[in-house]
Amino acid sequence: MNNKILNLLGLATRARNIVSGDNAVENALKLKKVKMLIISEEASEKTKKNYKFYANKYNIPIIFMGKIDELSNAIGEKNRAIIGIKDINIVKGIEKIIDGGEAIG
Repeated sequence: MNNKILNLLGLATRARNIVSGDNAVENALKLKKVKMLIISEEASEKTKKNYKFYANKYNIPIIFMGKIDELSNAIGEKNRAIIGIKDINIVKGIEKIIDGGEAIG
């Protein structure tokens, strides 16, 4: 798993630009506050299917990466398989890392 992405998740958490957990992310999606979804590879197939639907419905990127423990530790929580990112600049930074570039900043 990419440590740069985990570091950006930590930064976004400190800036209060993420939501995590099933109910919180689902509510934020419905309020159109989420700009990207990150789902653990360990999430259930039902969860993955459900959030693929939301990503398509709201036209936001979705990434499947990492273990639940890795994502949870990055944001200082326990047992979080779903993270919604609310800041478009964090999203751009993650996309840049995935595309092979460096993160902003």
